[in-house]
Amino acid sequence: MEVARYWRTTGQRYQLVGEVCPNCGNRIFPPRDVCPVCEKEARTPFTFSGKGEVYSYSTIHVAPEGFEKFAPYTVALVRLAEGPLVTAQLTDVDEDEIRIGMPVEMVTRVLREDGERGMLVYGYKFRPARPVSADAPKAAAAPARVTEPATNMSELSLVPQPTA
Repeated sequence: MEVARYWRTTGQRYQLVGEVCPNCGNRIFPPRDVCPVCEKEARTPFTFSGKGEVYSYSTIHVAPEGFEKFAPYTVALVRLAEGPLVTAQLTDVDEDEIRIGMPVEMVTRVLREDGERGMLVYGYKFRPARPVSADAPKAAAAPARVTEPATNMSELSLVPQPTA
């Protein structure tokens, strides 16, 4: 991958940034500038959640050039929660654990080394979605209270101050 293209597509590879059509609401990934549904201009950026489920998959045993050291690996079609199908490698899962409909989440990982200098090319892969632990702290129901800024140095002290 040439350096210019690498930097131009960073949003797509690290954050799943696509587009949403302002005319019909279709969510598009990767970005195409023209909606495949209504064929109108679609240039409104949209960041996908990275959550989805396995739609289909295949395990690669004989890898193409540049990916030999990763074989065997599994490539899947992932249906994102927002609708589009994305092709990506599955990671952090054994082949016998993969199921159609399995919930997955996007992670950023090394895709390959590019060239003799070994430039590491990162991108998105999907792993099984991690369940939220019952011990995990609950999200705040309301935003934290913002206090007024300190007006004198005694208010900045970490040591409790006597009250009047």
